[in-house]
Amino acid sequence: MELAYYSDFAVRLVNSEEPARATDTLTSVEAVRELFGPSAQAARRASDSDVTRLRAVRARLRAVFEAAAEGDEVRAVDLLNALLMEYPVSPQVSGHEYRDEDGRPKWHMHIADHAANAGASYAATACMGLAVHLTEYGVDRLGICQATPCRNAYLDTSTNRSRRYCSDRCATRANVAAYRARKRLESRAAEAPAGSDRTGLSAEASHDSSAPAER
Repeated sequence: MELAYYSDFAVRLVNSEEPARATDTLTSVEAVRELFGPSAQAARRASDSDVTRLRAVRARLRAVFEAAAEGDEVRAVDLLNALLMEYPVSPQVSGHEYRDEDGRPKWHMHIADHAANAGASYAATACMGLAVHLTEYGVDRLGICQATPCRNAYLDTSTNRSRRYCSDRCATRANVAAYRARKRLESRAAEAPAGSDRTGLSAEASHDSSAPAER
């Protein structure tokens, strides 16, 4: 399993809370286990203390994504490095589960689980995965959804680095909202009395219409 795969651990943890909607799914031991997925052995060691531990890591990881989204690359890297220092990993070469056409192991890097508890194990995995993704693809590939009120984190895998939303659903909602706002401006401009100043309305409508309909 390639280390970049683990970057999704960071996204899942950050998005377990939606601050703008006042929702939080990380509230129980079972929620911690669900973050790991069904096959992770470390999840079996989860306890109530891991809920608190991962919530703290979650806030710090969100700060990494927010700094990256704001274009502050140095701060994003510094925040991530601090987490890596606190939650180190033990990489090892592994060949389990994957075989080539001749039946030989397909060797790959894997993160060994030597953490003292489930929360530390998850944090180390998430931070290492995010670090690998960041250094391989760039800090600007870490984003925060721009669809109001969503503030979910995402990893931009688009070919032209143009992604702005965490999902197709948010992209559609944002484009629909922009379209309706543009139509309202056009309607107000059309209903304005003859001879009134419609320049501001026209300019604002033109600005809205130039927004790209992209993810």
